[in-house]
Amino acid sequence: MRDLDAIFSPQSVAVIGASAKPGKVGHDIFANILKGDYKGTLYPVNPNAKSILSVRAYPSITDVPDDVDLAIIILPPKFAMKAVEDAVEKKVKGIVIVSAGFREVGGEGLELENRIASICKKAGVRLVGPNCLGVINPLPSVSMNASFAVRMPASGDISFISQSGALCTAVLDFAADRDFGFSKFISIGNKADVDELDLLRYLHEDIDTRVIMVYLEELRRGREFIDIVKEITSGNRPTPILVIKSGRTIAGAHAAASHTGSLSGSEAIYNAIFQQAGIIRVDSIDELFDFATAFAYKSESALGKLTRKVPRGNRVAIVTNAGGPGILATDITTSSGLRLAEFQEETVDELASHLPFTANLHNPVDIIGDAAQDRYKDALGTVINDDGVDGALVILTPQSMTNALGTAEAIVGIAMHTHKPILCCFMGIVDVSQGVKFLQEHGYPVYKFPENAAKAFGALYRYFKWLSRPHLEQYVLKHDTERAAGIIANCLADGKTHLGELDGVELLKCYGFNVLPTIFAKSENEAADIAESMKFPVAMKIVSPQILHKTDAGGVMLRLENREDVKKGFKEIIEGAAKYDPEAEIKGVLIQKMAMPGEEVILGMSRKPVFGPLLMFGLGGIFVEVFQDVAFRLAPVGRNESRRMISSIRGYKLLQGFRGRPKADIEILEKSMVSLSDMAINHPDISELDINPLLVHEEGKGATVADCRIILKRIKE
Repeated sequence: MRDLDAIFSPQSVAVIGASAKPGKVGHDIFANILKGDYKGTLYPVNPNAKSILSVRAYPSITDVPDDVDLAIIILPPKFAMKAVEDAVEKKVKGIVIVSAGFREVGGEGLELENRIASICKKAGVRLVGPNCLGVINPLPSVSMNASFAVRMPASGDISFISQSGALCTAVLDFAADRDFGFSKFISIGNKADVDELDLLRYLHEDIDTRVIMVYLEELRRGREFIDIVKEITSGNRPTPILVIKSGRTIAGAHAAASHTGSLSGSEAIYNAIFQQAGIIRVDSIDELFDFATAFAYKSESALGKLTRKVPRGNRVAIVTNAGGPGILATDITTSSGLRLAEFQEETVDELASHLPFTANLHNPVDIIGDAAQDRYKDALGTVINDDGVDGALVILTPQSMTNALGTAEAIVGIAMHTHKPILCCFMGIVDVSQGVKFLQEHGYPVYKFPENAAKAFGALYRYFKWLSRPHLEQYVLKHDTERAAGIIANCLADGKTHLGELDGVELLKCYGFNVLPTIFAKSENEAADIAESMKFPVAMKIVSPQILHKTDAGGVMLRLENREDVKKGFKEIIEGAAKYDPEAEIKGVLIQKMAMPGEEVILGMSRKPVFGPLLMFGLGGIFVEVFQDVAFRLAPVGRNESRRMISSIRGYKLLQGFRGRPKADIEILEKSMVSLSDMAINHPDISELDINPLLVHEEGKGATVADCRIILKRIKE
């Protein structure tokens, strides 16, 4: 990762393609470095110019008399190749190609990019781009704006990675308006070499970076990304990562053969990656900055060590001088995963001693519109010391008695002596500007609207939950992988791509799933004899390679109680299936022992290019289609991830026992999810899989597979 020092903190930079013509990218990048007070040595490279902006120019980078750490290339693709070869000959340590016309246009452009990446890899030179904005390091020790963004941002402790160069310029303008500083700022473009994962690892080790913001369009690494980023967001020195991902509305799933396949679009994949890696996803640029401000919030301990302020719970106190904003903050607080703190009796008594009788002494605390800084100080100091309070939101609206600066000073005075986060909302622009400026200068989060502050507080709490998540001992499960592989191989050899339920049941048994006795029948009488031997009641299901969704074809009957019901049911199922799909091959009917009652859930898997097996869990039966209350994770998952996955769906309350319903056997669910993950990893020929429904019985009584659908696709060796 230290190789990237040449990109961010070079001692010398050569701009290949520097231009004397204002308005040209080669001119503007060179001018930005030159005028930005860059602390290193700068060399313009242009064979047709003696000098650029009064700085001597060189025909080629190989003509530069001194060592060069970083080469910035601003040339058309066909000339960029030669420039890269010259830079490698010069033994540069890093290259940034700003020019477009490579991978993004395909054909020859893609071929050139691949050749350049190969040259750099062979030489051990790190490459950023092509097709990028460039690199900015605003820290005073470097002060390098090697980009075509007009503005050098302020120095700070937040780094920004973007796949979009155009977005970068807008973000820089936005940051300037909010007095927002950066440690590192980089546009990665086509990611021919250096990608977001390389940068995340580098910035995690960077002592000047406390928070990382990312604008992401697509990832090219799946499981590796999760494993590495999880170490970054956890560990002894965690670094928060905030991501805004484009393309939310693009449908990424086309398969409809299984519920999992139809629901597992690109959004499901990225949500799974972010959740497993501990990344906080944001919905807008506004939120990106709001959350980053909160995550950069720090306090100084008695030993002088800076520590990040995160709430150790979700109990929030609100102090406001206006009722309306207080109510709004309350609404947003509860929808952000937080709750209003309930004050101890001593806290209410202390508030009563400080506040006028018209004030509201309970949460949210309304200290009335004529409140000056002393009333804010007394109220905030009181509630923040309550053991039942994990943090506070302070709202100020400019009224006749309001002293925004004095209130800000009072807030900082209190915040310096507590580990609990205090986020502020100073509503307005002009009348509160002095207070806002004071808070910002001292590193305290301040927002224009209550909802922004509440959402940021909610993000802090989510991160605390990630950091404090339990780490249980992993399950040790035994599987008959050899037999399972044999079942799959035999099915593929017979030309089967959709496993029938009999094969599916046998496969699931290899991985410890509890399955029901299931026997195939070709006639009414055979079906009746089988059902009688099983003991009633039984279920009946159509067997046809072409009919995957049996219920849609009227191909499922439940709780048949006697021989006559079975014979009648057999006939109706066969006739209904033939009517549903006249071309379908109707092989017969499965007779299956009815399971004891349980909550219906679905376990699923869909294999994705690049990312591998994507697992799904949710409410089963028809509910998976109606509510789509499902959670996704990339395999492999262990006990801890399985537990977090299962508990994340909205319907989890039903499994915990709700309104007299017995608590479901959640432990067997967790083990089943791990077993499914193992199956997906061990058998790459399984393309899609649904266990729907899995009937989860009451606690201690396990779970039973009621139906399954497994789709195979031979993996080319």
